[in-house]
Amino acid sequence: MGFDGLLRPRVPLSLPRPHVGAYLSLLSVAGGGSADVGATDEENDCPIEEVRLTVPITDDPTLPCLTFRTWFLGIISCSILAFLNQFFGYRQNPLYVSSVSAQIAVLPIGKLMASYLPNKSIRIPATKWSFSLNPGPFNLKEHVLITIFANSGSNYVLAVGIITIVKAFYHRQLHPLTAMLLTQTTQMLGYGWAGIFRKFLVDSPYMWWPANLVQVSLFRALHDGETRPKGGLTRLQFFIVVLVSSFSYYIVPNYLFPSITALSFICWIWKKSVTAQQIGSGLRGLGIGSFALDWSTVAGFVGSPLATPGFAIMNILVSYIVFVYIVIPTAYWTNLFGAKRFPIVSAHVFNDEGGLYNVSLVLNDPTFHFNRQGYDSYSKVNLSIVFVFSYGLRFAALAATLSHVALFYGRTIWEQTKVSFQDKIGDVHTRLMKKNYDVVPQWWFYAILMLVVGLSMLACEGFGRQLQLPYWGVLLAMALAFVFTLPIGVITATTNQQPGLYVITELIIGFMYPGKPLANLTFETYGYISMSQAIMFLSDFKLGHYMKIPPKSMFVVQLVGTIVASSVYFGTAWWLLSTVQNICDPSKLPQGSPWTCPEDDVFYNASVIWGVVGPLRMFGSLGLYQKINYFFLIGAIAPMPVWLLSRKYPEKKWIKLINMPILIGGAGGLPLVKAVNYRCWLAVGIVFNFVVYRRYKGWWVRHNYILSAALDAGVAFMAILCYFTLQIRDINGIKWWGMALDDHCPLAKCPTAPVTFVPIVPPPVTDVPIRDKNKGKAPMDPNVNPNASPSVPKLIGDSITALQAKDQRRTRATQPPSKEMRSKKRQEPPATTLPQENFNPTFSIGGKVCKAAKWRVLNSPVSNPCGWEEGSLWGILDM
Repeated sequence: MGFDGLLRPRVPLSLPRPHVGAYLSLLSVAGGGSADVGATDEENDCPIEEVRLTVPITDDPTLPCLTFRTWFLGIISCSILAFLNQFFGYRQNPLYVSSVSAQIAVLPIGKLMASYLPNKSIRIPATKWSFSLNPGPFNLKEHVLITIFANSGSNYVLAVGIITIVKAFYHRQLHPLTAMLLTQTTQMLGYGWAGIFRKFLVDSPYMWWPANLVQVSLFRALHDGETRPKGGLTRLQFFIVVLVSSFSYYIVPNYLFPSITALSFICWIWKKSVTAQQIGSGLRGLGIGSFALDWSTVAGFVGSPLATPGFAIMNILVSYIVFVYIVIPTAYWTNLFGAKRFPIVSAHVFNDEGGLYNVSLVLNDPTFHFNRQGYDSYSKVNLSIVFVFSYGLRFAALAATLSHVALFYGRTIWEQTKVSFQDKIGDVHTRLMKKNYDVVPQWWFYAILMLVVGLSMLACEGFGRQLQLPYWGVLLAMALAFVFTLPIGVITATTNQQPGLYVITELIIGFMYPGKPLANLTFETYGYISMSQAIMFLSDFKLGHYMKIPPKSMFVVQLVGTIVASSVYFGTAWWLLSTVQNICDPSKLPQGSPWTCPEDDVFYNASVIWGVVGPLRMFGSLGLYQKINYFFLIGAIAPMPVWLLSRKYPEKKWIKLINMPILIGGAGGLPLVKAVNYRCWLAVGIVFNFVVYRRYKGWWVRHNYILSAALDAGVAFMAILCYFTLQIRDINGIKWWGMALDDHCPLAKCPTAPVTFVPIVPPPVTDVPIRDKNKGKAPMDPNVNPNASPSVPKLIGDSITALQAKDQRRTRATQPPSKEMRSKKRQEPPATTLPQENFNPTFSIGGKVCKAAKWRVLNSPVSNPCGWEEGSLWGILDM
């Protein structure tokens, strides 16, 4: 994508040494009063330009790291973030507090502690150890380690979701020790994989972890002593200006004008066209013409576009255009998989009639197993067309990841394996780390791995096997995590995009051990989360590599932070589940209670679909989407042509920048990530990583990553302030159309399949007669389940006819009826009418009879699934 040298698929053993003397004046870091080591005798030979321009090649190994301030502020920030994120995660409007808020907040506190705490040495009782309350000025390395603590507290613990589902949704008992072991082992298992792959994913300069450059830039801006340039700002001043601006502005999309998070001109113009709104909606449609004026919309799902390399942005752009603007419209409007019966974009699961899938009909409550008879008499599992193909893209992306890494990195990995014990791989940063610090002994990682494996077996096989997963399932999940950590780590470390492993874990255990929802969730957690934790640990190790943190100090902080965060998450969840009556059950909660657990509700439904119904009835021989499995083959083959072309034309640098795992899976985040998120993310990424990078490179070098960090921090602080001062007290501001957290495209969620009205027994006569257009048709099937899930038919507003009927009634009421009219009225049969109260007519799709959306007469309140305006009388079209 126009950047030569951003990523080379093959890593040579002897690294090039470009002359970068012009940059050395920009790359010095204040050493807290000590002389920097290595600033004069090392040359910046890092092969990645962004790293050369951002990360200093200096170090001061005399700076204290594991100080009293580090432990105190680190553990406090980790505990507070873990408590807040779990506590507010159960509420109707969840609040997520990121580590960037702690990263900014601890800086003034650390400096205050350095100014006022006494320089006193304290001896730990019964030991020879002692520490100082104030070892000197608050320094950069302390700040980095405190941020690592905060990172542990801000990462959600998926195992807590399993505990919530068992206790609040399935209403089953779970031994506290089982729950605690599950929480700790799933979070700590990743240390083993991280230790095994450190050489490849941390020491290698080609594994550069783009997101870490944002952190490096922020730390330098906060700690560097810099002279303000004439007519400009220092990096710290620039950070503060952007932080305050982002903080001040975010009250608009977060509180005053939420609709600004997704705007669509097409929906404003064509207010009554389902097709137009499906095309234009940024939340429920294809997003053509949609946009947002909100940084959280841009960076909240896919990550900061400012931290993503340009070539990765272009791969995602191609993926998005092909998937959203070619594949999906073609599949939907040709009615592939019966797509028109459902919304074009939805993350819900549907029954055959188009209603939401009722999972209680396919689950035996006493045995907690799959109800085969209930399933056969109810419905197969149906998905929206975007959801179907998003699974296909994820299948293909995983296969492409293995193929891509084997083709482009296989030889390099093998060569690095042979020379890793000789310490011949690395650049200036690796040399500085090895020169100044001892590495973490490998046996530390292996010891943790063996301990966690044993405790994992105890959690699953002991205590009456409450988690349903046998020992072989635990071992298989760990094997999957081991196999995928390296290839997914390579993609993440070079593109800032992490392919998801959870799909393959759900698929494998669903085929091998069907009908066990908790086994499915536990397998997914041990497989996916342990790999994800390993990626996080490796990313933190690389941050420490860039910031020259002693590896042993980084290891200890990560380990303690993980244990503390897991314990606080578990304790908070267990406390709330034990004390809040009917938590997560909106039907039994008092009116207005916030403890509805929206995220856990989605997790629960997924456990039933994947664990109870199982992939065999979705993507297997008994399901509707068996052909989606061909995406595995497509993904495995896709990198081969690119690899062959790169070998045939080695001078064509752009060929090597075609990254098939990202190009295929880049748009696979839909439907959870909306079209408006992708569009804004791509637009911002292209502007800064192409236009600004090429035309204003000096500005980009100084300010790009700092801009990203400041925007994130401003949003985080304003979100916290709004929540605790206003939203938690239900102070929601002025009532106007801009307050809706919506893009005002209500018809985008309507299906477009043709429907036929089926007459029912006329309800009590009210004041609005409706002509029965279906006289003489077959009556409604008496075997129809009256409790079937409601479906959304295609509706048409008929307000003009309703108003005319109302006027006619008023005219008849003021004039005495004539003799002819009285005679005619006696001869006419009674008309089919709508009641004044809500009324459920029925209609048929594909010969099946089901309930329609609720009807209403003029100005009568009613559920309005397709967004027709108040005061309309709805009718169903015969098509």
